[in-house]
Amino acid sequence: MKIAVVGATGMVGQVMLKVLAERNFPVTELLPVASERSVGNKISFNNKEYEVIGLEEAVAQKPDIALFSAGGETSLEWAPKFAEAGTTVIDNSSAWRMHPEKKLIVPEINASELTSEDKIIANPNCSTIQMVMALAPLHKEYGITRVVVSTYQSITGTGVKAVQQLENEYKGEQGEMAYPYPIHRNAIPQCDVFEENGYTKEEMKLTNETKKILKDNAVEVTATAIRIPVVGGHSESINVTFSRDFDVNDVRRLLKEFPGVTVQDNTDVNTYPMPIYAEGKDDVFVGRIRRDLSQANSLNMWIVADNLRKGAATNAVQIAEYLVDNKLV
Repeated sequence: MKIAVVGATGMVGQVMLKVLAERNFPVTELLPVASERSVGNKISFNNKEYEVIGLEEAVAQKPDIALFSAGGETSLEWAPKFAEAGTTVIDNSSAWRMHPEKKLIVPEINASELTSEDKIIANPNCSTIQMVMALAPLHKEYGITRVVVSTYQSITGTGVKAVQQLENEYKGEQGEMAYPYPIHRNAIPQCDVFEENGYTKEEMKLTNETKKILKDNAVEVTATAIRIPVVGGHSESINVTFSRDFDVNDVRRLLKEFPGVTVQDNTDVNTYPMPIYAEGKDDVFVGRIRRDLSQANSLNMWIVADNLRKGAATNAVQIAEYLVDNKLV
């Protein structure tokens, strides 16, 4: 299995390599791919050194699967070129997510939609993935009508530049700014750029991608996305309204039974999800599960996941595993 990792030197690309190794993905040949300025650099994978190559050379080598994490513009230009060469592309950018002919996949929810004809497969947004992992089993049982979500997102979602900004501010040093304001000891109510409707792109991703993954345009989602000075993962406060009533214990059971979800919900001993404990793990953690006392058929939850792993790299590798296991590549 010849695997290309496009964006291999970036934060998500590095985690993709780590996850491929941890999960013993059948890599017989690795092609680490990055921009021209990184070509020739060395990266380590499974105790072996590899030289970073450029995109043209990677296409020419016709990998079986290409895991993309190199930004939307790169994906729009190069994913079709890989696909034409016979490679199956799993893309982590937003470039193809809402394309009507491209599948948007969270394996535990909708991997069965995939066929060998799907040559460009979209990986959802990090904050969307962890939310729909908790919503999917509940939607199937009770029918979700509306979701109100506020996110508290790790700076790692912005990238290395943001991590460096926080470290500089923590030390009291001047440096390059990833955000328009300080992030240390602060919360910035802006993730991505603002659109004409007053919402950010990140907030609209939560709205639009959720409908596509759940295959239900009747699910209404309204979001507020906030950046906080945390590195371990994204947190989300979610209020869900169902078309049918529910029992809270049944909700906990449905979540516990859903693959990839861990319920941490015991307020007697202060057990609930936190990003400091989610970091480096692949599960989505759900807690603070309680009935909304102000609204019929409504529930509150707190959801946390490592945005670089299940929110990005692990989800992409899981898609690749499904393709291999089902002989779709």
